[in-house]
Amino acid sequence: MSQESQRKTPRSAPPPQRKRRRRRKRMNPILYILLVVSVSAILAAVGWVWAGDVLALNKEFHSATLTLSEDIFTFREETSEVKQSDGTVESVTKTVSEADMDYVAQQLKAEGLIEYKTLFKLFSSFSHASRKLSPGTYELNTDMDYNALINSMSARSGSRKTVSVTIPEGYTLDQIFALLAKEGVANVSTLQKVAAEYDFKYSFLKGVIPLGDYHRLEGYLFPDTYEFYMGGGENEAVQVLNKMILRFDRQFTDELRAQCTEMGYSIHDIVTIASLIEKETDGTDQKHIASVIYNRLDHPEYETVGLLQIDAAIAYVTGKPVTQADYQTVDSPYNTYLNKGLPPGPIASPGMVALNAALNPDSTNDYYYVLGTDGRHHYARTSAEFERLKASFNG
Repeated sequence: MSQESQRKTPRSAPPPQRKRRRRRKRMNPILYILLVVSVSAILAAVGWVWAGDVLALNKEFHSATLTLSEDIFTFREETSEVKQSDGTVESVTKTVSEADMDYVAQQLKAEGLIEYKTLFKLFSSFSHASRKLSPGTYELNTDMDYNALINSMSARSGSRKTVSVTIPEGYTLDQIFALLAKEGVANVSTLQKVAAEYDFKYSFLKGVIPLGDYHRLEGYLFPDTYEFYMGGGENEAVQVLNKMILRFDRQFTDELRAQCTEMGYSIHDIVTIASLIEKETDGTDQKHIASVIYNRLDHPEYETVGLLQIDAAIAYVTGKPVTQADYQTVDSPYNTYLNKGLPPGPIASPGMVALNAALNPDSTNDYYYVLGTDGRHHYARTSAEFERLKASFNG
């Protein structure tokens, strides 16, 4: 065998196998078009429905009253730099509030004013709505889009509900606060807090009426008819009380203040005397009641030795009808059977008739009066006459 034959002939490689390509099944073009159109239609329909809720389109009209109480707001102090006219920069701190938008959305949904809570909350987050809302009671309706709803729940909104409240003459501070709470203006605790802590800038409140006790405003919430916003928080309560104090400030004119000085009494004294008259009068005899009070104050050497002996002052403390035993047992500076002179302050809010009576008392020599069975007061100069009058009505 030759050397060449002994060489192995190289085996040729098998031809490469062709891979079979899988043929992709193509979607029927018509079905694809139908799918795209269907999805687009669904998205368009959803978008249209959402747009209808956002823009208040095609809604059946109805209105609803919504109250945002102060409890759903969080308050914090925020400091910012403000450039002054002289070029200096001053730090200004103000209180900002943020509403609980989950609660707001829930209430709007419950009242039928919106359909989609999540959508409203999303819109609110982009528009910073939580900082635009204010405590209050608002009249809203389905014609309002999301933006209008948010703007209508702000402090200066024309949609804020108001209520007319008449404060009667002779109401105490507690009675006034209870009435304001009943009418939905503000709750009692908020009014008490503001009355005790807020420093109202009126000269007649300075000095004699320290901060800390809400009774400091007793006598200065002028009885009248007012229009108040409903459902306010502390800021609104300040405005409510200020409106009534301002009315007193305007009614008690400079001429009346000069008259106080001429008489030797302070404004606080005159308001206190007027409040006693208001609580004691039968409605026709304010100036005669005033004369008895001044006779006792100006002539302490007489039988009463400077004691006013006015039951209404004791009732102001006890909150109930006065008994004979109360004259000696009620331990309070308002017990005018034990303490000489005027009580520490007013016992109610006097009206202008009582204030004018305090400044212009009748001229009499009477020191006593008793309410007769005819509903009128009868007057006496001495204790003996007084006892005979009481006996005649009790007999």
